[in-house]
Amino acid sequence: MSPEDDILGGMKSSTTSYDVIVIGGGPAGLMAALAAGESGARVLLLEKGNKLGRKLIISGGGRCNVTNRKPFDELIKMIPGNGRFLYSAFATFGSEEIIRLFEGLGVKLKEEDHGRVFPVTDRAVDVANALIGRIRQVGVEIRLNAPVDQLRYEEDRCTGLRLRSGEEITARAVVVAVGGASVPATGSTGDGYAWARAAGHTITPLYPTEVPLVCSDAIIRDRTLQGLSLREVALTLCDPRGKRLTTQTGDVVFTHFGLSGPAALRVGHYVSVARLKHGAGPLALQIDLAPGQTEEELYQQSLAQVAAEPKKAVKNVIRMLPERMIPPALALAGIDPATTYAHLPRDRWRQLARLVKAFPLTVIGTLKLEEAFITGGGVSVREVDPQSMGSKRKRGLYFAGEVLDLHGHTGGYNITIAFATGRAAGLHAAAFSRE
Repeated sequence: MSPEDDILGGMKSSTTSYDVIVIGGGPAGLMAALAAGESGARVLLLEKGNKLGRKLIISGGGRCNVTNRKPFDELIKMIPGNGRFLYSAFATFGSEEIIRLFEGLGVKLKEEDHGRVFPVTDRAVDVANALIGRIRQVGVEIRLNAPVDQLRYEEDRCTGLRLRSGEEITARAVVVAVGGASVPATGSTGDGYAWARAAGHTITPLYPTEVPLVCSDAIIRDRTLQGLSLREVALTLCDPRGKRLTTQTGDVVFTHFGLSGPAALRVGHYVSVARLKHGAGPLALQIDLAPGQTEEELYQQSLAQVAAEPKKAVKNVIRMLPERMIPPALALAGIDPATTYAHLPRDRWRQLARLVKAFPLTVIGTLKLEEAFITGGGVSVREVDPQSMGSKRKRGLYFAGEVLDLHGHTGGYNITIAFATGRAAGLHAAAFSRE
């Protein structure tokens, strides 16, 4: 059976007692199973669906952004959801270790913009195949279509689990790596939260993060700008009192409901957090269409361009705005599109330059949690050991990946979280099973 066969099927285990059971066949679960298997533990990997690596295969638009090579401190800053908790995990198994692992498995990697690392083939399935193939080599047993009903606890420790089929399986350690509640088509339907609660864990409020923005403005509702892409702009979000919450730079795409694209997805985290804190009121968003220039530079430069062609209508001379944004921007500035240079009000032209630096939109929310790329919230990291990913409530219970209250921005950060926490959980679960 080839590694690719494991994405479609797998080996059925022949025993009901293991050193380590890993629940979940996503990035965190696969890495946990590999780490435990390489440690010599007898490991069972359970996946409730009919494929391993579903989320891995669709990550990075099907290319799999394996990790991000930014310096350690910058890596932590790009993880707004409890990034400091990851110091130990990243110090042991960070981006460089992830790169060495996959290149050692024969997956050649390349570094692109902003530190993002992809397979040279641009095929996520190659990453999944390599990981699954190595898991098979170290003797991990795999069971697909095996949904878990509940974990078993005896006093202060986890002793195994029961499948929905009624089958009981015992283990010395269990790793929960079932993901969050976003992208449910990959199998992430929030199963792990109930199991964690049963062990005495706190589940922090769940919310969508790395998620597109929903806006209420007329130019969004009438789809004037739908499909327009903007490169390397800056989005600034403010709270209901006008205080700046974040500024994120990157690409943006106008949609029929608001904004998407990397910069908008990152802002989505702060929208969700603000709504948890302040309620569901509107939030002000501004788009800086020219982050590298000042308002004064734009004003003087654009005015000179209009003056160079004084007989033309200003709508045909403007170059500081994308063509489709010119009509709404002129309307906001109170400028007649047919006005020529001789009749151009300078104060309104300055207002136009101001709009280029701060084009206003009103954010009224995000897409739903199920439509988000990542789940915010989850098992409280205060109740999990940051070195081992072990539960502070039940011995022999470990957590990895998105089920934890951990999340980063787009750009390889979330998969790095999954791999690092999965590695730590698998290694320590195997060590605990030997005690």
